[in-house]
Amino acid sequence: MLYWEKEIETLSRMGIEKVQVEKLNHIIGIAMQSPYYGNLYAGMGIKPGAIEKIEDVRKLPFTTKQDLRNNFPWGFLSIDKKDVVRLHSSSGTTGNPTVIFHSKEDLSNWANLVARSLFTAGIRDTDVFQNICGYGLFTGGLGFQYGIERLGALSIPAGAGNSLRQIKLMMDYGTTAAHAIPSYLTRLYDVFVSEGLDPRRDTKLHTFVIGAEPHSEEHRRRIEEMFGVKAYNSFGLSEMNGPGVAFECSYQNGLHIWEDAYIVEIIDPISLEPVPDGEVGELVMTSLDRKAMPLIRYRTRDLTRFLPESCPCGRTHRRLDRISGRSDDMFIVKGCNVFPMQIEGVLMKIPEVGTDYLITLETIKDNDELIVEVEVKREWFSGDLDKLDRLTREINRRIRDEVLVSPIIKLVEPGSLPQSEGKAVRVIDKRVKI
Repeated sequence: MLYWEKEIETLSRMGIEKVQVEKLNHIIGIAMQSPYYGNLYAGMGIKPGAIEKIEDVRKLPFTTKQDLRNNFPWGFLSIDKKDVVRLHSSSGTTGNPTVIFHSKEDLSNWANLVARSLFTAGIRDTDVFQNICGYGLFTGGLGFQYGIERLGALSIPAGAGNSLRQIKLMMDYGTTAAHAIPSYLTRLYDVFVSEGLDPRRDTKLHTFVIGAEPHSEEHRRRIEEMFGVKAYNSFGLSEMNGPGVAFECSYQNGLHIWEDAYIVEIIDPISLEPVPDGEVGELVMTSLDRKAMPLIRYRTRDLTRFLPESCPCGRTHRRLDRISGRSDDMFIVKGCNVFPMQIEGVLMKIPEVGTDYLITLETIKDNDELIVEVEVKREWFSGDLDKLDRLTREINRRIRDEVLVSPIIKLVEPGSLPQSEGKAVRVIDKRVKI
């Protein structure tokens, strides 16, 4: 069996758009039960049933993260509070957090999307699945938990961090598949090595699901080589439930986005007009199945593109390229636009480089400088200064060629950079603000 839900996953383009139009008209009516959309759409004369073809979605206004914050906490709620059974939220360390509400039906639909996604990546009910992810307000823990249970595999809700315990769980229960953020997996491998273990030899792992933070193709391949697994990219965001929005199949050639549950647009972030297939732009999404709190034309700030070719797996839902970063992740230094993923892509191609790095932007003698601290494999700190100097110059050259800015390179020992159990902090901006 190749598909979790064959009829849905192999719908024709006409069939997909018919489902989307029907669901969009329905969800507009539900959304208008919320104070925010009710007032906004009434003022614009928007009514359920106004959508005749999928392109008509462009008649609707965008929704932004700031809209969510401005209407915190209940402004987007479309059902009675007593029918809400769970919320998820961002950390909200600055200003109001973004909060998403779910009904019991919403959670069931979400679990099915995650199960479909995991099945697409080759995970089956015979697997032992270890979820190395924080549980709680973060969507990754419970999202994958309910999805793997819907799939029927044995789940290990391991939570984040505590690498020695993660390794023991893998070895005790014969973990075959796991979910984790990429930056943590590279640190986990180092712990395997420090304990005299080889995950290729000492575990039964064959599949990783990775996501939650931007990462380069080179980083993914390095993880696959270290663990002897296939690592499948996952995409989700809490505003669209969380995990289960889009997933790679066994061909690893783009993320199948479930168009029966979401309408996807890619726009120019400046003009706000659609970009041609194959061109990178900002991802805009509309949730079609969440009743407690639908979001319509939500600007994600994630940068990606549609892949125009069909996939050999036979699934007909459109594919997204990996997320190359966020429009608000880009920084400008010395007049050049730089994305952190550009630098990571360079570093992960250099065999001497370890698994971690940190980019710092700092004003030095009235000039903004790009400082890149690069973890180097332990065997390179052997006292050969000429060798380290050559490596420093080579890294500088490769980054300069990629981003057109000459960085200051600092080589550091493994484990010396700040670490987090959550998403890795890759950029620190210390520049003097004028």
